[in-house]
Amino acid sequence: MRPVDKLLAGYLTIVTLLVLVRGGPTDPGDGSLLVYPLLLIPFLYAEIGVLAEQLGRPAILAHDAIVQRWEEALFGSQVSYVWIREAPSVFWSTVLHLAYFSYYPIVFLGPFLLLARRERQRARKVMYTIVLAYLICYVVFILYPVAGPNWVWEHPTGPVRQVWSARLVYAILEGGSSIGAAFPSSHVAATIA
Repeated sequence: MRPVDKLLAGYLTIVTLLVLVRGGPTDPGDGSLLVYPLLLIPFLYAEIGVLAEQLGRPAILAHDAIVQRWEEALFGSQVSYVWIREAPSVFWSTVLHLAYFSYYPIVFLGPFLLLARRERQRARKVMYTIVLAYLICYVVFILYPVAGPNWVWEHPTGPVRQVWSARLVYAILEGGSSIGAAFPSSHVAATIA
């Protein structure tokens, strides 16, 4: 951790403890302190790639080989690789890439909608559960990094890659994907939370 990271982590620890001890913001309409953990998640996610790179790509890819064997045993093939190549469908590419992208608004939408309805206790529970899901996944990512399909296989080409939802997803991945953060799926964990 850089000195500035330690400084911010210390500050956030103190503020979080004070918020918890004092029972949260005093203004019932103010949810700003409640949702700050979601704003930190992208920064914590970015650190995973840095930590994974310290192990080196061969170590990370060795973990990928193990997880791929599990998938092969469970599904009989590498579905995420084979399906789009052997049965390309612009329709399914659009739907599935949109489903993948929907994770981003879903994670933020739940707590914000609860806050808008002034259901602060439920919003706190949802925030806690989402952050817990992320942090469990992040610890696994750090201890057992798996690169995942975005880093291991060539991206599909042709019309299935050119649909707007696929372009959107690949732009997001190119702009901020962390190597080593593929298994377990924090997308699924946070969405369920």
